[in-house]
Amino acid sequence: MGQENAAQKGYFLASLAFLMWGLAPIYFKQIDFINAVEILVHRVIWSVAFIAVIIGLLKQWHKVQHIIKKPKLLLMLCVSACLLGFNWGLFIWAVNSEHMLDASLGYYINPLLNVFLGMIFLSERLRKWQLIAVGLAVVGVVIQVISFGSFPVIAFALASSFAVYGLIRKKVPVESLPGLLLEAAILLPLALAYWFFSAPSPTSDLSANSASVNILLISAGIVTTLPLLCFTGAAKRIPYSTLGFFQYIGPSLMFVLAVVFYGEVFSAQRIVTFAFIWSALALFSWDSYQFARTARKLKIQAQ
Repeated sequence: MGQENAAQKGYFLASLAFLMWGLAPIYFKQIDFINAVEILVHRVIWSVAFIAVIIGLLKQWHKVQHIIKKPKLLLMLCVSACLLGFNWGLFIWAVNSEHMLDASLGYYINPLLNVFLGMIFLSERLRKWQLIAVGLAVVGVVIQVISFGSFPVIAFALASSFAVYGLIRKKVPVESLPGLLLEAAILLPLALAYWFFSAPSPTSDLSANSASVNILLISAGIVTTLPLLCFTGAAKRIPYSTLGFFQYIGPSLMFVLAVVFYGEVFSAQRIVTFAFIWSALALFSWDSYQFARTARKLKIQAQ
């Protein structure tokens, strides 16, 4: 029963994480007049502050100290921190440079990479209908790739960096909050160095900004931290390949935002892609439901 509750909590956390990520472009569009690297700096700084407050309230500093005492764990977190920082920065640039559909494509591709990495490194196996669902998703993504007319560098960079990040966090025995704090803290010296030594920008001096701009910049810590906490919590509770399919929530929301609200070009190829990917998600979800129902029946009979 405990395992079943953990899985249900994992599904809820995964849904929440990708819902927040899917709506994140709305936030970044509010500050698209600020340089992407400068926004990234604020993401790092205020994430450290926000998570440190939470850890203090939850009295989890001893868990942070435990990780610091283990060089191997710190080394792995250094790698995941670099991947995370790269992904954060590229996503900001993509959204604020009219490449939200590229970002959407990247996060459509990401679940396929999650499935691949889960099979290769975590020995996870897919059932027949799940494999068919993956095949449908591959077809949809290939159509989208072809429609771009060239290799989508932005999309694949976002997809691969986050897929490997998720795999590392799945394998490293570190809890969500302490791990995320240390990842942000590893990036903090670089962020502070950029803030203090780079050429001044119109928004780099907080004392000269309006209150609304400063509130938006400081909110980067919350916008960054909450979905990541949900994601890492979900990654600990459900299979990595299953977690990957929840990610279709995020790019689908980005897709709608890009086309309906921000005027990026919509085409017949993207309509077909959307249909294939949501068909894959529906099939995968149906198979997961049937499998869980059968497992419950067998469990009841065994009792």
